[in-house]
Order: sequence, then C-alpha cells, then structure tokens
Amino acid sequence: MHSAPQKTPVIQVLMVCLGNICRSPTAHGVMDKYIQNKKLDKYIRVDSAGTGDWHIGASPDQRAVQAAAGRGYQIASLRARQVCQADFEEFDYLLAMDRTNLRELKNRCPGAHQSKLQLLLQYSNSGHESVPDPYYSGAQGFELVLDLVEEACEQLLLHIQTEHYPELRAD
Repeated sequence: MHSAPQKTPVIQVLMVCLGNICRSPTAHGVMDKYIQNKKLDKYIRVDSAGTGDWHIGASPDQRAVQAAAGRGYQIASLRARQVCQADFEEFDYLLAMDRTNLRELKNRCPGAHQSKLQLLLQYSNSGHESVPDPYYSGAQGFELVLDLVEEACEQLLLHIQTEHYPELRAD
C-alpha cells in the first residue's frame, strides 16, 4: 500500500510595522527577493502588514520605493493592509520592526500563537533592536532601513532553512 507523498508545508512570514508603507514593505521586498534568488518560493512565502489602519490600500512611500529600487528590490506593487486575526493563525513568523508594534501584536494575538511574535532584528547582529521609522527622516533613514533589513532577512532565511528545510541548505 502506497501513501501519498508528503506535501511540504509552506513557511509563512509576516513583516509588520505601523502603517505598512515604509519598513514592512521594504522587509517584504528584500525577503521576497532573497527567497526568489535561492529558489525557495515553493517553501517560503512573505507578506507585510501594519498594526494601524491609516494607509490600507496605499502603495509604499515613494522614498521607500526609490531606495529599494536602488538596490534591486521592487516594492511599488505592494499595497498596505492591516494585521487581522487570521494572520496569527496563518503565519509562522510575525516579525515586528520595533517594540511598539511587537507590543501591539502581543495585545491582539491569541495565547496559542504568542510564540510566533518576534522582532525582525532578533535575526541580526547589527546592534540595533528596532528598525527605525524613516518616515520623518531624509534619504539616509531609508538606506539605514535597507541596511538593517538586508542583514536580518539574510539571517532569517538561514534560520528558516536550518529549522524547517535542512535538506535545502546549500552551504
């Protein structure tokens, strides 16, 4: 008697900031490109959302789009959405850009899913705890976001591969 082949579960990652127009779409775009580059899109899916509802349906901030494009990330087609209850069930990793958004996620998240909540920069050696909000900063703020997010996403991808798909590690 033959059993059906095991379907590999898709690991789902949600990047979260306040309005979902600067930091989380940047992290979404960076992580998505890293996933594509390693041909892991059958195994890992990334999305982004905000804890606030001000920008639902809006494109990412033009400065974030330009900074990302300057490094080869396409985020212009992303649209802001707000974190919803189903996200806590659906996603394996809900990664906040800062403590304020992490606290907001913890307040909304059912107890059974609290372990999925983390700061993105827990996967970084940058010395920063939070990805600073670049909204009121100049271009250098958006470049700093990219620097922090690139390193964290690289480490996060290694972690997911090691933790969930050791057979796909190519190092």
